[in-house]
Amino acid sequence: MSGHSKWSTIKHKKAALDAKRGKSFTKLIKEITVAARVGGGDSNANPRLRTLLEKAKAINMPMDNTVRAIKKGTGELPGVSYEQYIYEGYGPGGIAILAEVLTDNKNRSAGELRHAFAANGGNLAEAGSVMWMFEKMGVIKVEAGKLTEDQMLEKLLDFDVADLTLDEGLFYITCNPKSMEAIKQVLTNDQVKVESAELEWTPKTTMKIGDEEAKKAYEFLTNIEDLDDIQNVYTNLG
Repeated sequence: MSGHSKWSTIKHKKAALDAKRGKSFTKLIKEITVAARVGGGDSNANPRLRTLLEKAKAINMPMDNTVRAIKKGTGELPGVSYEQYIYEGYGPGGIAILAEVLTDNKNRSAGELRHAFAANGGNLAEAGSVMWMFEKMGVIKVEAGKLTEDQMLEKLLDFDVADLTLDEGLFYITCNPKSMEAIKQVLTNDQVKVESAELEWTPKTTMKIGDEEAKKAYEFLTNIEDLDDIQNVYTNLG
C-alpha cells in the first residue's frame, strides 16, 4: 500500500467544519435515501445504512431528517430518485482524481463538474483512464488518544490490514473491505473511539508534486468537493 495522504487529513478537517455549519446534511441525506432504496430501510439488515445513520448521529443531524430520507428511499414518501456515477480526471500537477457523484440530473452534474475541472486547472478524462490506479478498500479513522502505533497494531494482528498511519491524533487504518466491520467492532468493544468506517477508493501508489503545485491541487480538490452533487473526491496525491 502507498500509505496515508495529506488530502485524507484535509478532508477530515473539512468534514468536521461542514458538519458544524450543517453543510454536510444535504449530501448525507442523499446517501441515506439511496442506501435505503438499494438495501432496505432496516439498518440492522443494511450495513451501509447503519454506517450512514451513525455518521448522521455524529454530526447531530435531526432524527426527523434521517427518518424522512429512509422513507423516501423505501418509497413510503415521495422523493427524488438519485443515481450514482463516478467521473475520472486529472488535476494540477497531473494528479489522478475520482469524483463520486449522486444526482437526479446527470447532464447538469456532468456540466458543472466539467466546468469546475476546466476552471481550476484540470480536465475530465474518459472512463477507465484513472480507475485502474485505485482500489476499493475499507478506511477506518480512529481517535488515537493515548494509544501508540505498536498498541494499535497489536489490536489489528488478526485482520487483513494494508496500512496504518497516525496523523494529527487520528489513526487511519486501511483494510480489506471484508474486515472493516469486524475491526470496527473490536475497536469499539475495546472502548476505542471510531470516528468513521467507510469504503473508499484508495490509490495503489501516490505521487509527489512541488509545494506550489500541491497548494493548487488542494484548492482544486476542495472546490470540486464543494459542488452540490459531489459525494466524495479521491486522489493519488501523496
